[in-house]
Amino acid sequence: MFRPTEVARRHDLGAHAEMTGNDAGSSDSFARELVALGRAYDFDHCLLARFPKADSPEFSANLLAASWADELRLAYEHAEIFAGSLLVQQLKQTALPIFSVDNLFLSSAASEARNPVAALFEQHAPSGHLAFSLHDRHQTQYILVYSGRATKPRREDIAMMQLSAMELIDRGVESLVPRPGPREKLSAREIECLRWSAAGKSSDEIAIILDISSHTVVSYLKSAMRKLEAVNRMQAVARACRYRLL
Repeated sequence: MFRPTEVARRHDLGAHAEMTGNDAGSSDSFARELVALGRAYDFDHCLLARFPKADSPEFSANLLAASWADELRLAYEHAEIFAGSLLVQQLKQTALPIFSVDNLFLSSAASEARNPVAALFEQHAPSGHLAFSLHDRHQTQYILVYSGRATKPRREDIAMMQLSAMELIDRGVESLVPRPGPREKLSAREIECLRWSAAGKSSDEIAIILDISSHTVVSYLKSAMRKLEAVNRMQAVARACRYRLL
């Protein structure tokens, strides 16, 4: 089994180990292991980002770590094409790794020649891109891309890279992306009342189910609303679902 930590110890990663991104400085070991995994298969550059969503499409908002030069990173942020890139569009269509000698970071092959960012990619993160769509244990989706190798790795090497990347994500990504949640922990009873409320039960019905008074149910729900900073039960249920409490 490949262990990227062993590669990191054996190789001088040089300038390419300089990772930038949201809180990358607090996870230097994680970033170095990402780089080491790519270097073990002749990829000199890597990028890790959250999969863009409709309410958060910006590259800068989703970037977690990248061994790109600042010039390239800033130019790509300014271009605002990440969410509409070939990379994102193709990964929406498959769960399998993608290898391409074309620049997947641009919006189309036709735009490559006229987009000034394309020249920066050739200079700082040349073609030959291997992209993975990965999930952590909370089902948050990520894009991991290795760049700089002209030929496609062997099938078994791609499989090993994917497994190793999954191990890295499982071990270390929570240090890069702290899980959202309420500031104050909800009690078991509060969560139970929210769960029945989400099922469409009234306070009186929840009281009968839990064998407590309706006044107590209302008290639990109000406490849960306060902790979740919600203005009503519906919003409290929605936030509890978002925080995976229900």
